[in-house]
Amino acid sequence: MPKPIVLIAEELSPATVDALGPDFDVRSVDGTDRPALLAALADANAILVRSATKVDAEAIAAAPKLQVIARAGVGLDNVDIKSATTAGVMVVNAPTSNIISAAELTVGHILSLARHIPAAHNALAQGQWKRSAYTGTELYEKTVGIIGLGRIGALITARLQSFGVNVIAYDPYITSARAQQLGVTPVSLDELLEQSDFITIHMPRTPETIGMISTPQFAKMKKTAYIVNVARGGLIDEDALHTALTDGEIAGAGLDVFVTEPPVESPLLALPNVIVTPHLGASTDEAQEKAGVSVAKSVRLALAGELVPDAVNVAGGIIDPYVRPGIPLVEKLGQVFSGVAHSSPLTSVDVEVHGELSGYDVSVLKLAALKGIFTNVVSETVSYVNAPLLAEQRGITVRLITDAVSDEYRNVITLRGALADGTQVSVSGTLTGTKQIEKIVEINGYGVEIPIAQHHIVMIYTDRPGIVAVYGAEFGEAGINIAGMQIARHEAGGQALSVLTVDSPVPDGLLATVRERISADVMVEIDITE
Repeated sequence: MPKPIVLIAEELSPATVDALGPDFDVRSVDGTDRPALLAALADANAILVRSATKVDAEAIAAAPKLQVIARAGVGLDNVDIKSATTAGVMVVNAPTSNIISAAELTVGHILSLARHIPAAHNALAQGQWKRSAYTGTELYEKTVGIIGLGRIGALITARLQSFGVNVIAYDPYITSARAQQLGVTPVSLDELLEQSDFITIHMPRTPETIGMISTPQFAKMKKTAYIVNVARGGLIDEDALHTALTDGEIAGAGLDVFVTEPPVESPLLALPNVIVTPHLGASTDEAQEKAGVSVAKSVRLALAGELVPDAVNVAGGIIDPYVRPGIPLVEKLGQVFSGVAHSSPLTSVDVEVHGELSGYDVSVLKLAALKGIFTNVVSETVSYVNAPLLAEQRGITVRLITDAVSDEYRNVITLRGALADGTQVSVSGTLTGTKQIEKIVEINGYGVEIPIAQHHIVMIYTDRPGIVAVYGAEFGEAGINIAGMQIARHEAGGQALSVLTVDSPVPDGLLATVRERISADVMVEIDITE
């Protein structure tokens, strides 16, 4: 029997090939040579890439035997996940391979800013002895603000505390107990901006976080403050940053990521108080080797038909065909759940499986729920293996509950959670019809039935005449088309829930305007990531 063919499209460490073992026909191709890549894919069962090879719809269509695409790194910008999923091809990456490297680079940027190391080096290399021009500042007893206290944020905290700094953090999904465990003081974003001498941002890139640090935020910062971004390009508004730096609103910035890469025309590159690196967060020998070995192991699992913990689109493994369609449904329910639960840190979550599904092994649905909950919450890529760890790090108790009784549908899956402020949140969904359409059927006790789409708006407000006309007019004037809507209530004149399906993301500030107009208790936009 011929060995499965594994195609290596970019230079990877020798340890990667060793981790694959002798059971595969390992072939190499230059992934940037498009004709050669497409020809080699015709027989490939798996392909390993880094960032240069584009595995798009065309490449996937050229690979009828392809079972797994492995990205030896964290980012997946060069892989068409949607096309891969449609074709039944698993996509895996190495979500934890670069976290130490990224944390250390962040600390490097902070130290370089504090002591003007790059500028002093350049001056001395040009024969200039300018000691007084590069007087710096100590980190000792300074305040460092970390925006996003995930695994990288926690690693940075541990490293900086040895400098005798005061670490404060803003993360709406971290409980006080977890912050205390890390030795961090949780604060609001405004408090962090006002108090910090150094700020580093580690948030995911989502519609809500793009440009989250802009002109109003720079105005709150100290004139002596520095800001660092090694996470995602676009979290900091680059135009606003340029203005803040040139006007002296802040002292300097360290950037490893940019909106456009490479940032060849960025005016930030010409500023003397900016330190830049070319997206080096994962560029260490150790991170590259970890990434290669990790995805090689995932390829072995995938081609053996076993559960692949680092799969980002298909769980894989021995999962009953009756259970498998519920995986993407539950991931999306998790995203809806985290959007509705945004007001306070989550302390516990129950994944309830009601109906015929309860008779099967549905443990993968708990993993899928956690993966969905954290997808748009943390900066790192979330997988089936790190999602439980993310919950554990945040002090979140997770239970899987099965129940054969389902009153209205053949199967219903409910995510039910408790928040730190004492409130309860729940979201339920099901698959309906021969096409297995994914639907939301309940939010916070309100019964609805609405197909899951890319963009939703969820509102809870006091039921009264004319309310729909008010928010309908506001969205219409802003060019937001409402494609679908359901309203649920327990009694006339009481609280009502509206779930809107809209065709596009909501512009900044519009939700706040609508919330004020209708005096809503809850007003959230939920953008589903495929």
